[in-house]
Amino acid sequence: MERTQAQIAPYSPTPHSLTPPLSLLMLPYPITPTVEQKDIYHGLEVTDPYRWLEDPDSEQSRTWIEAQNQLTFRYLEQLSQRESIRQRLTQLWDYEKYGTPFQAGDRYFYFKNDGLQNQSVLYTLNSLEDQPRVLFDPNQLSDDGTIALSGLAISDDGQWMAYALSTSGSDWKEWYVRDVETGEDQSDRVKWAKFSGVAWTHDHQGFFYSRYPEPSETTQFEDINYFHKLYYHQLGTDQAEDVLVFELPEQKEALIDGEVTEDGNYLIITVRFGSEPKNLIYYKDLTVPYAPVVALIDQLEASYHLINSEGSLCWFQTNLDAPRGRVIAIDLENAQRDQWQEVIAETSETLDNVSLFGHQFVVSSLKDACSQIKILNLQGELIRVVELPGIGSVGGFGGKRSHTETFYSFTSFTTPTTIYRYNLETGESTLFRQPQVEFDPHDYEVQQVFYQSKDGTQVPMFIAHKKGLELNGNNLTCLYGYGGFNVSLTPSFSIANLVWMERGGVYAIPNLRGGGEYGEAWHQAGTKLNKQNVFDDFIAAAEWLIEHSYTSASKLAISGGSNGGLLVGACMTQRPDLFGAALPAVGVLDMLRFPKFTIGWAWTSDYGSPDDPEEFKALYAYSPLHQLKAGTSYPATLITTADHDDRVVPAHSFKFAAALQAAHQGTQPVLIRIETKAGHGAGKPTAKIIEEVADKWAFVEAVLEQ
Repeated sequence: MERTQAQIAPYSPTPHSLTPPLSLLMLPYPITPTVEQKDIYHGLEVTDPYRWLEDPDSEQSRTWIEAQNQLTFRYLEQLSQRESIRQRLTQLWDYEKYGTPFQAGDRYFYFKNDGLQNQSVLYTLNSLEDQPRVLFDPNQLSDDGTIALSGLAISDDGQWMAYALSTSGSDWKEWYVRDVETGEDQSDRVKWAKFSGVAWTHDHQGFFYSRYPEPSETTQFEDINYFHKLYYHQLGTDQAEDVLVFELPEQKEALIDGEVTEDGNYLIITVRFGSEPKNLIYYKDLTVPYAPVVALIDQLEASYHLINSEGSLCWFQTNLDAPRGRVIAIDLENAQRDQWQEVIAETSETLDNVSLFGHQFVVSSLKDACSQIKILNLQGELIRVVELPGIGSVGGFGGKRSHTETFYSFTSFTTPTTIYRYNLETGESTLFRQPQVEFDPHDYEVQQVFYQSKDGTQVPMFIAHKKGLELNGNNLTCLYGYGGFNVSLTPSFSIANLVWMERGGVYAIPNLRGGGEYGEAWHQAGTKLNKQNVFDDFIAAAEWLIEHSYTSASKLAISGGSNGGLLVGACMTQRPDLFGAALPAVGVLDMLRFPKFTIGWAWTSDYGSPDDPEEFKALYAYSPLHQLKAGTSYPATLITTADHDDRVVPAHSFKFAAALQAAHQGTQPVLIRIETKAGHGAGKPTAKIIEEVADKWAFVEAVLEQ
């Protein structure tokens, strides 16, 4: 039943109150033993007294984890607003969520979540008017939702579905094959895949995928990942029979991925080294038996992403000589550089994504971190600008060369993800699926401001809150950031953030350097020896909010995850006076040892390497773990991590929590919340997300309102 505005009941948050005994006392932190560990970096001796916490499975570590969680949850459970926040999150979260439909063969596929399902369900149907059929429901795999569908590839004819499962949020994937028509799984099982999709051949008899050597069973979540290789798996055979297609044995850090062109004629192989947006391109002619792999682009100087192809002509999105991106055409049969053709030139906007279908380019770009969509012909000439529902973020626009329609999603801070059907011939967008969420978007306002960072750089920031906000300096405010790895933060809808704003909070997101909002130059301005710019941008955002009376230091929380966890850790150690609360989630916090675990070595492209003397100096100068100073009053802190995060290993958070508790001088709580049966965040079940968000907001309200 659709809800009209009259049916939306008014909501009055429970008045804030906090009288837990633990909040007013020095918390009884667990005793964390230290060891005499000293390392020498370029002549400098650095102690690492909590090195033993790098092993999350030792008996000593498990005892410490249990003791920390007991203290944390004892504190959280007595917060009076925690239950009302959890109930409201659950109430608002319970709405139908649709993914963007896509087509393979004569079938359509899409994901849907009925509301509170732990994992979204994959549906298929033969036409958009048919009754959808459940093709895969991950919720049937585990009672707690901790087994997630983490990869999907449908064969070109729509007959076969290769799907990957991950357990407890791990990056490790196991691939299986299902018959789309019957829903029956085949005998195929491909293990030890990571950072890899699947690319079907057009005879539908097998697929390409990438994997690592089989790791140690006991240390698979910590061991460093080297020697990625590309294989071909033929349906119905054992993985031991898979054919090695491509490797670079002399370059252990190579990350290799394969993609089959739409016509099935070529395998395009992308090779990256770390997280920097630069890669090599190789190709293999699939129409010629035993054809060799040929180097197309063998210089690591720019990024190249295959858009589509026509015969031997391939279109690539690249930042070669174009920091904000452009499109070039390369003929594989005449691939000398002087024969490359520019099809879409660099503009003042940042090229985000380009697709080609219906013999037209769909170009998605960012203007001040907001989406714009243009349709261009194959000569790069403008056909039309797609009119969007507002200022926000767009996804989708996928399709085959023969398709004349597609689907796209639109979202903003006050618009739940809405799906539109788009006719490429007429340019008409029609509403396909619109979620019904029990709130009135007109009750909120969003603005974008530009503020000046420490070195004079102008940085944009989104600010969202309830209408009628009084600028009196007393508003609880959450400042969220990332600032790295070319990642752009664009407007999106979040029930978690809606509940924060509904309760009177301000939510602010600055587009820090290190991100991709303004192209590669903006990204590089926040990397390696320039990384301090990111922290300066974030600190300047906080100061702007305080100067303009949105909030005050005692009412301001900062939040971020992964690289954003590093952001929070660096800023709270550099300016502990500027924030009332800090929420570093799954953060990179030990900047001297991050390359030694799983895929951490790949981040040196952004952070630099501790092995380089100059880069070491920069890393050590901001490493959150190493910049804690005894006797300092730090903001109230809730560190969150997962006991088997194999992207950013939990040792970062464990060691930082132990060191922060030892250094902190004050009554504000310093706690660590350690999720079990969870990883870096991907695939986390809805129930766990709601509990974590409720804990986070209850903690922030409690400590900021004291």
